[in-house]
Amino acid sequence: MPEGPEIRRAADALARVLVGQCLTRVLYRVPRLARKARALRRTEVRRVYSRGKALLIDFDNGLTHYSHNQLYGEWEVCEGVPVHDERRIVRVLLATPTHAATLYSATQVDLLPTREVERHPYLAALGPEVLDRTTTVATMRSRLDDARFRNRSLSSLLLDQRFAAGLGNYLRSDILFECRLRADLRPRELGDDARRRLARAILVVARRSYRSRGVTNDLARARAARRAGVPFEAYRFLAYGREGLPCWVCRTPIVRNDEGGRGLFHCERCQRAE
Repeated sequence: MPEGPEIRRAADALARVLVGQCLTRVLYRVPRLARKARALRRTEVRRVYSRGKALLIDFDNGLTHYSHNQLYGEWEVCEGVPVHDERRIVRVLLATPTHAATLYSATQVDLLPTREVERHPYLAALGPEVLDRTTTVATMRSRLDDARFRNRSLSSLLLDQRFAAGLGNYLRSDILFECRLRADLRPRELGDDARRRLARAILVVARRSYRSRGVTNDLARARAARRAGVPFEAYRFLAYGREGLPCWVCRTPIVRNDEGGRGLFHCERCQRAE
């Protein structure tokens, strides 16, 4: 599933071609939205942004597009008339005189009154946005002390959008590697230094992934690996997906555990008990 950094980059790509433009063609292959979708033609796009793993588009007629990609959804932008991939299901098409944005395969799509967007059940429950500048290390330290979260294992907490919006499975593994903590620990069990490291890692790793198009690894290390001819997927992550490969720090093989059907990757030497 795309995580916060991927959805924010998709919003950026859509914003570059849609904001300030009038729509010349609109297609929503969602029967219950047919009437609302017809009202979007010739409207101007005012804003494209992300909240957690949701993407939103404000139109000048008082409606806002909401979509959540889930596992298979994906936005694509092209210049001119799109040639659609017949192997995938087109859910939404928004076209201007020069570009088109197509949403494939997403299972959650809606058109909401802009004034009511914050009442949407998913959005209303979100915690602080890890990619927003207003979310600070102090913000995240406060979340770790919150009674709702302090007794949860880090493994489950770092997937909970109510704790922090935009995190997900690959970020979970790499945040814990960055701050050298085990997944079974709970915030209440951490000392001040460990809580500070964790709060900082949540923001640093997510923002590094956003800026670098998905790289959570140390960027100098990643650049050196790329120059040496190492494939992207082999140097992209700190720990995620690296089962059996040597830890970047101590060379101990990375271990995978499955929790709830999702892989959790860690170094048994670097990530010890607090």
